[in-house]
Amino acid sequence: MYQARRLSHSEFVPVRQLNYHLRTWGRREAGQTPLVLVHGWMDVSASWQFMVDAMRTERWIIAPDWRGYGHTRSEGPAPDAYWFPDYLADLDILLDRVVGDQPVDLVGHSMGGNLSMMYAGVRPQRIRRLVNLEGFGMPKTRAAQAPGRYAQWIDEIKALHRGESDLKRYASAEGVAERLMKTNPRLPRDKADWLARQWAAPNADGEWAILGDAAHKVISAQLFRVDEALELYRRISAPVLVVTASDDSLGLWWKGKYTLAQFEERLQSVPRLRQALVQDAGHMMHHDQPGELARLVEDFLAAPNE
Repeated sequence: MYQARRLSHSEFVPVRQLNYHLRTWGRREAGQTPLVLVHGWMDVSASWQFMVDAMRTERWIIAPDWRGYGHTRSEGPAPDAYWFPDYLADLDILLDRVVGDQPVDLVGHSMGGNLSMMYAGVRPQRIRRLVNLEGFGMPKTRAAQAPGRYAQWIDEIKALHRGESDLKRYASAEGVAERLMKTNPRLPRDKADWLARQWAAPNADGEWAILGDAAHKVISAQLFRVDEALELYRRISAPVLVVTASDDSLGLWWKGKYTLAQFEERLQSVPRLRQALVQDAGHMMHHDQPGELARLVEDFLAAPNE
């Protein structure tokens, strides 16, 4: 099994009736910018371990489990739907509690990349530098889709309460590892075995359950508004590095409904933009090429301001 080179420390921080789980590496140093890593949909903070291990320099790194993922738990009943604005408020209050008003370097993957871009537009003064790893946003929507979207949201909540959306459970950690390798054929067995024990845990019945709330599968009731996203992008004051993988994730997911060319067009609204490509990698580039990704991120964070 993979052996972590840099050991993390777990702690919990109260945020909005949640016990937010943080995984941290290193220690706080005077004059050093904290590095905050935020994971994607149906992922956990431990997913960053391979990239952290590949980094050349020691620094204080903070990686939360978003609400409804990993070990972050609600103090009340579990929600039956999740809203993007909640993640933004969670992150803002979490930074208040952990780093105060000190600006941070923020790296987000997939959903975490989308949220990082949004947050940097809402709170530009809090971000020194931003790295977006395949946080593409969503296909453009039209107002005419709203009635059907609300109906679908209601129907999926009903299905959730009927137990029809429950996440699959596995007989063993090895079964979880095999699922991870099936989803990402580039993931080697040693890393899959390690990740499986972070991504899932045994329940009272001895089955291995994914550390993610099934309510995350419920579609957003809100349409994705490109004009709103672009206005947020325009307000980002920090230098931004957008990293994509050589595999075309958008082509795989959306079959022409949303393309890399359309994403590139949206990025023209980001004032201080750099871009990079990671070869021989898919969407989970921090698993596929952690060394190359660590180099790109560290070089960008250390570069002089334009």
